[in-house]
This record gives sequence, structure tokens and C-alpha cells, in this order.
Amino acid sequence: MKQQLLRVLIFVSCFIWTAAQAALQTEDVTYEANGTQMKGYLAYDDSAKGKRPGVLVVHEWWGHNEHARNRAEALAKMGYTALALDMYGGGKQAHHPDDAGKFSGEVKKNMDVAQARFDAALKLLQKHSTTDPERIAAIGYCFGGAIVLEMARRGVDLDAVASFHGSLGTNSPAQKGKIKAKILVANGADDPFVPKEQIAAFKKEMDQAGVDYRFISYPGAKHSFTNPGADANGKKFNLPLAYNKKADKASWKEMSKLFKRVFAKP
Repeated sequence: MKQQLLRVLIFVSCFIWTAAQAALQTEDVTYEANGTQMKGYLAYDDSAKGKRPGVLVVHEWWGHNEHARNRAEALAKMGYTALALDMYGGGKQAHHPDDAGKFSGEVKKNMDVAQARFDAALKLLQKHSTTDPERIAAIGYCFGGAIVLEMARRGVDLDAVASFHGSLGTNSPAQKGKIKAKILVANGADDPFVPKEQIAAFKKEMDQAGVDYRFISYPGAKHSFTNPGADANGKKFNLPLAYNKKADKASWKEMSKLFKRVFAKP
């Protein structure tokens, strides 16, 4: 009797594990932008029926790493098709702040190239069989947060944009009526990389452009507060980086609320 019960329990456990594995599908994808090969990571739930909104995930200045991939998987579990894209080319990653600064600086100095890379990923996501191409959002972290805000400023057709501990400054302020996306900025109140002057300028810019946006500063949160690996990098390179579980969960919840609002069908 005990052996029979044990076999049943093993069978049920295997069934549950197999079902969970079948639901979440992930794959490495390659695509091109102006002749440069880009490497992304796609995640979706194949147990869900019909097309669903798509979300682009833009990595930190470290490059296309596990943090971006993990967020794509989390979005897939919420019912979205998510693509962690590549802004550097070749899926390359930086392992030192000097290299991260060089990689991100190269992209930021030519926003036309940056948009071409973003657009290439956007088209790939829109063409996926599970994606509703008319319902797309983008989120970004650190460098990626700055990128998604710049794409919104440039009028890319996005329903929503969420920036997590991202830079707010720009050389091309938003023009009235150009930003289509509703915007969420999740900022660390103790982040020295985002000074008060930059915050004030950003809010003024958004107000003057008539943008539907929400800006939230989380008390005690430093730069990279959503990344569990921030503490190790902060200590290793003597940088003001720190994971903040409370701010991470709260900001993700705000993003979820925004997505439910913009993706709700009439």
C-alpha cells in the first residue's frame, strides 16, 4: 500500500513538473539591425490561448545578462510574450564598469543606431505567433531605462514604458503630442546617479509635453535596486549599487498595474 502511494505521489510530482516546464517556453533568438547581429531571449507561456501583449526588456549597462532574461521569464509567467533584447550586438556583456561605460556610451551617442536596434527587436516580437502586434510595451533597467524613455520621446508606437533606476536626462526633450506611451518611472530616492536637478527637469519636460506619466521615488533605494546581483557588484567595484527587495516588489507591482490599464480590452 505504501509503495503504491509512493508511486502515485511520484507520478503526480512528475506530471506537475512536466506541466510547468511545458507552460514556460524560452529560446535564444538572433536578428539583425543594420548588418549587426543581435542576440535576444524570448519567453512566453504556451499553455495560454490566443495572442497576448508583448513586452520588450532592455538590459542594464552590463549588457544582455541574466537579470534581463529573468525579467522576461517573469513577464511570460504573467501572461505576456517578452523579449529581452540586445542593444550592444552579439549579446556581449561587460564585466567591469569601464567596459560597461564604453558599451553604453557608444549606443547613446548615436540614437539613430539605438533606435534601429530597438526597432529590429520590436519587429521580431510583433511577428511572433503568440504576440498581439498592436499591444506592445517596453521596460528597461539603468541604461535600459534611459533607452526606453528615449524611444518614447522619439514617438515609437508603444502602449506603455517603464523605466527602473534609469537615467532621465536627454538631448532631445519630448515634444508635445509625440509620446504615445504612458510612462512609469521607478526611481531610487538614494540613487546618486539620478540627481534632484535631473528629476525636476524630467518632470517639467513631461508636464510641458502633456505626457501621461507617473514618477515614484522609493525611500532608501539606491541604484540598481531591482537587481539581486547589485550588492556584489557594488562591493566589487566600490559603487553605490544595492538590491532593495521592497522597492523591487513595489515597482514591479506598479508596472503590472500600468500594463493591466493600457492592455485592457474594451
